[in-house]
Amino acid sequence: MKRSEINRYIREAIQFFESNHFYLPVWARWSTAEWQSKGEECDEIRQNGLGWDITDFGKGRFAEEGLTLVTIRNGNLKYDNKPYCEKIMLVREKQITPIHFHWKKMEDIINRGGGKLCIRLWKADLQEERTNEDCFVKIDGVKTRVPGGGTVCLENGQSICFEPYMYHTFWAEGGDCMVGEVSTVNDDANDNRFFEPIGRFPAIEEDCPAEYLLCTEYPEKNN
Repeated sequence: MKRSEINRYIREAIQFFESNHFYLPVWARWSTAEWQSKGEECDEIRQNGLGWDITDFGKGRFAEEGLTLVTIRNGNLKYDNKPYCEKIMLVREKQITPIHFHWKKMEDIINRGGGKLCIRLWKADLQEERTNEDCFVKIDGVKTRVPGGGTVCLENGQSICFEPYMYHTFWAEGGDCMVGEVSTVNDDANDNRFFEPIGRFPAIEEDCPAEYLLCTEYPEKNN
């Protein structure tokens, strides 16, 4: 991905969130220069992976397969006792997040506004393959049966709960969608099982300066 594209996607996401009356923490707008002055008071942001995450999953087709996320709060088993995570995401219309599950993380995915959020589900077997078994999930706390490979479309305000080993892929229909995630601790380095081998974080072509830093780019703290 080009840095100019990442800058644009972040600007668009800020505007989209604010148009839906969702406001990000102040550090989500800090510039590269501002980050250079930050010390140990910002350790939780650095260590726990808070902030911007723009990914094309290594495929170079962001409009078709990509995702814009901001991790707002998150625990880290090495550093603290916080057992939860919260994210806000911009899922663009017909933009697919590839099929994956988590070995440990349990998560609620919430349609916070915009278009419909469509999610296709499969249970994983012991060999981590997709199965045609029925999936039982809770939608707004109501136990719901979904056939293996079936699709659920969440309207604004609806949510679905995934337990570990539940393959899922999602996209928006009828407009871009603001999607919330509330989960146990998020660990992108060790807890993503993608159905096909892909890259979680993009390679970046530095065609212009960064306006905002991604969650993997923070400088060392200034003491």
